[in-house]
Amino acid sequence: MPQVLIADESDIVRKVAKRILSGLNLDVLESTSANDAIVQSLSALPKYLIVDSKMDGATDVITQIRSMPGGSETHIFYCVVEADLKTLLSARRAGADDVLQKPFDRSVLLEKFQALQPAA
Repeated sequence: MPQVLIADESDIVRKVAKRILSGLNLDVLESTSANDAIVQSLSALPKYLIVDSKMDGATDVITQIRSMPGGSETHIFYCVVEADLKTLLSARRAGADDVLQKPFDRSVLLEKFQALQPAA
């Protein structure tokens, strides 16, 4: 079962995302800090990563994941409240694949993740 790691300081965001993504046959892991996300990824690199842009060290998580063996295979979503050009460029430079705008809802997450899932 593919793993998705949600790195966000907000308990509510992690809980909502976990509930939605668990329904897509994904093993959902949670992290409350950049350091914890990196440590978890060292032991088991996730197939997908959602990292909150407001979390201290968010771009560091992305660059660390990308530098790990197999890290280029992880699909990284940079979660933003406001999609300004500076934030988007920073995410792209760090290696993010896509952006999720917060607050997200069920339909947005399902659309993004179903598009990435191989056809059954």
